[in-house]
Amino acid sequence: PRTLIPFVSLFLGPSDGLHSHSLLLDEERGRLLLGARDHIYLLDPDNLARAPRKIYWPASRDRVEMCKLAGKNVNLECANFVRALHNFNRTHVYACGTGAFHPNCAFIEDGVFQLLSGTVESGRLKCPFDPLQPFTSVLADQYLYAGTSSDFLGKDTTFTRSLGPPPDQHYIRTDISEDYWINEARFISAHPIADTYNPDDDKIYFFFREVSWEGNDKSILSRVARVCKNDVGGLRSLTNKWTTFLKARLVCSIPGPDGVDTHFDELQDIFLLPTRDDKNPVVYAVFTTSSSIFRGSAVCVYSMADIRAAFNGPYAHKEGPDHRWVEYEGRIPYPRPGTCPSKTYDPKIKTTKDFPDEVVSFIRFHPLMYRSVYPLTGRPVFTRVRVDYVLTQIVVDRVLAEDGQYEVMFLGTDAGSVLKVVSITQENWSTEEVVLEELQIFQVPTTILSMEMSSKQQQLYVGSGQGLAQVSLSRCNLYGQACAECCLARDPYCAWDGHTCSRYVPASKRRARRQDIKHGDPASQCWDTEDSIRVEERVLFAVQNNSTFLECIAKSQQAQITWFIQRPGSELKEEVRKSDAKLFQIKEKFVAWKKYICIVWLSTNYHFKQSK
Repeated sequence: PRTLIPFVSLFLGPSDGLHSHSLLLDEERGRLLLGARDHIYLLDPDNLARAPRKIYWPASRDRVEMCKLAGKNVNLECANFVRALHNFNRTHVYACGTGAFHPNCAFIEDGVFQLLSGTVESGRLKCPFDPLQPFTSVLADQYLYAGTSSDFLGKDTTFTRSLGPPPDQHYIRTDISEDYWINEARFISAHPIADTYNPDDDKIYFFFREVSWEGNDKSILSRVARVCKNDVGGLRSLTNKWTTFLKARLVCSIPGPDGVDTHFDELQDIFLLPTRDDKNPVVYAVFTTSSSIFRGSAVCVYSMADIRAAFNGPYAHKEGPDHRWVEYEGRIPYPRPGTCPSKTYDPKIKTTKDFPDEVVSFIRFHPLMYRSVYPLTGRPVFTRVRVDYVLTQIVVDRVLAEDGQYEVMFLGTDAGSVLKVVSITQENWSTEEVVLEELQIFQVPTTILSMEMSSKQQQLYVGSGQGLAQVSLSRCNLYGQACAECCLARDPYCAWDGHTCSRYVPASKRRARRQDIKHGDPASQCWDTEDSIRVEERVLFAVQNNSTFLECIAKSQQAQITWFIQRPGSELKEEVRKSDAKLFQIKEKFVAWKKYICIVWLSTNYHFKQSK
């Protein structure tokens, strides 16, 4: 069951909501920037309810009028929706907004929190025209990389590089003359990732979904693509275009009978979980199905090693628009297409303008890799089907517990809720995904549009069209006041300290920390405490011929509830109902004393009782 939670704090923004927005969480400086309609807010990450500083940055009246004349919605489209916020350096932030379908960008001076009007410039190829269109951007080494639409209609989509230190301030983009480069893409995220210890090999990896044609068959597929950071375009061909652009398909599917898999083809969000090796973060991805009949979501996990293997594998080849992609079996030119130029490898090739013509020509017609990228486990680590929502966002936290290290996923939905899920690896290396909590963040169902996690503050920031909420990563006090209840919750953030269920701190000097995430076995952890078998009793008075509701709240999401009735003078308990419902309705025709017993149990056969 979903739990409606009291917020730590909530920022509602304008009276008509936040609509499309952007977030910039800066833990080092202790600030949170929120880009919204016509405004940029400077929020206190400790308390979102505290009055923020703000910058008013509307679209010009002329642009708003032209937007209206084009038939766009006055409230939802004809305004300046701030879609990008990036730390440019120690003193300035770079911001981009839709500008009522005329995107523009500008610098914000950090200390005084003021938009520098003299720096306002065109945001085309940096920011979308449409505030509702999926878009991504990342700023690395003063270069802005963006996946966005390049026109008013939003049909032509491209991945670009702009800004940069002088004199390198010119655009590099994907080739829009060939739709097999990028076709009607919806960009999800972009990340700078080093491939080797040689900085010349540094790349930008970006993730998107796009329309794909196989012969006459149209489908939506998810992709991972990459470009070299030192790509400056070609000399005679692909001038000011990427000469190192390659892409591969991301597959997330459940193997089915007779080789028929259930595919989750539409990528919704990406989260990179850092590891000790900066070159190899773990890639978490949220997908949904394309089918309107079968509605479902899945989380798949990928390794950078598998992604790089796809890019180092065979290229795909297509004879013509009506043909299918096949493996390219011809001669591959030198240097291998997609390789970054480096004096270390070849002194003659210092930049991409030094690439031989055959290398540039090859990559122009062979941007797709033949082999797809499959998840680490061969299947999703978490799925949700036949439910009244789909997953939209993901952040992942690595948590150290008493019995090991765990990855906890926070999954946003289109119903305004967040699922808290822990992945548990058992002795046989199989994984178990346990839903710890399902938190209803916003009372009115609304799509979760953004999520940022602060490891320093131990807070989750959740954004929707209704507002921005701040939620603690752990709420141990809700798991009850007994050792068994705390243990059964299997929450890596929480442990029994001898008195309460409280936040687990690995360096804590308290010796009585009791926790069992892997098995959730209170018998092994709470054997010397009486509270594990404590029975809570309540007396309720029912009115004759009226309904009375009995409440039995399970502290664990994995619990099942069984109701029994014990009649006066009898020791027998008759089973009434087994369900996951915490409310049980009774209607008494005759006034008589009866005892209703609720047993909350888990599949592990450890249980505790509540009687009413």
